[in-house]
Amino acid sequence: MSVSYFADKTHQPIDAEICEAIGSLYPTWQVLLQWIRGQYTAHEEFKFLYGKSYGWGLKFTVKSSLLTALYPGNGNFTVQIILKPEAIEAVQGMKLGKNSVQAIKRANPYPEGRWLFIPVESQADLEDIQHLITLRAEKP
Repeated sequence: MSVSYFADKTHQPIDAEICEAIGSLYPTWQVLLQWIRGQYTAHEEFKFLYGKSYGWGLKFTVKSSLLTALYPGNGNFTVQIILKPEAIEAVQGMKLGKNSVQAIKRANPYPEGRWLFIPVESQADLEDIQHLITLRAEKP
């Protein structure tokens, strides 16, 4: 099973398919996109990321460094944020929801940081993600 609902490399999904897959959380997806676009001067690209285990995702990079990636799911979506060790330390003092806390606990530590994959299921998840993306941008 891939992170994205769309795992067929030969078919790039169109916006209508993404909307249908995400379902009732599509407006939340749109809010996050607008927020990222308003806050950061990022290069945006929808592409097949890291092979079929991840699938199609919307990748945002700043100065060739990944800011975040969004993967459409089945009735939800997942946000990828890579936090460096010092950012993980800063996150320990934040009050985060269960999806963010579980993503941090699940993430393996690598030299470049932890790859967090946070499922977005609510407004609280969206707010956590905004805080974490802000932290990622401050501690690149």
